[in-house]
Amino acid sequence: MTTRFQYVDTKLGQLHIATQGEGFPLILLHQTPRSWDEYRELIPLLAPHYRVIAMDMYGFGQSAKFPKPHTIEKFGEGVIALADALSIETFNLMGHHTGALVALETTAKNPDRVAKLIMSASPYTDAAYREAHKDGDGVDDAPISEDGRHLMENWAKRYPFYPQGKPEILNRFIHDSLNFGVDPLDGHQACARYVIEDKLERITPEVLLIAPTEDPFAFPQIEKFQRALTKAKTLQTAVIEGGMIPLMEEKSPEVAKAVLKFLNT
Repeated sequence: MTTRFQYVDTKLGQLHIATQGEGFPLILLHQTPRSWDEYRELIPLLAPHYRVIAMDMYGFGQSAKFPKPHTIEKFGEGVIALADALSIETFNLMGHHTGALVALETTAKNPDRVAKLIMSASPYTDAAYREAHKDGDGVDDAPISEDGRHLMENWAKRYPFYPQGKPEILNRFIHDSLNFGVDPLDGHQACARYVIEDKLERITPEVLLIAPTEDPFAFPQIEKFQRALTKAKTLQTAVIEGGMIPLMEEKSPEVAKAVLKFLNT
């Protein structure tokens, strides 16, 4: 099978997607400031079983942009706009980091449309998180400079959270962060502004939480989600040993195994 690319006309503008496979739809949502490319390795592992649709979320990649401030709610509107334009009524939904919050928001507002929800390495944006991150976490602080030093600053700030010996993974992140209209800082601040508390009790489908052990931002939050998602039909957790922030690129076979086990039962 071959991954196919297209622009989809929606009420929000054109949204760019990568698709592969047939069958019941599985929509994939990336982290800030990535694109469909975050799922490049995972797509062919899932496509023999599902119609996989990896979108550049509204505001990212080659998809339509919208004015700041960015919000998780606006990103979620993009998911539904895409599904509507593709005449998809119900679908499975998976997101990583920012994408996990967008998946949660989309499900909370449209519980009848999401069959199963997969949240990978999601931040838990309660009041304490919002207060701690209201000014950013410093990782995106690299203002554009005429001599280009901001490119090295971006690399240096991200490098500790990426696997050594695989610079091509971080290079893909930097590439996406430089797309026209993409602002990594504002994308992360969208997470820091997101009020999660009243959304959690609206999550009623089956849920899978993916927990990468070497992700210092997300792994410590997993127990909070386990306690809070009380209305989910079922709640499962898949721990990915050694998984870091670039989980989809580095540990795609392990992720695919966990996802397919969840979706196929």
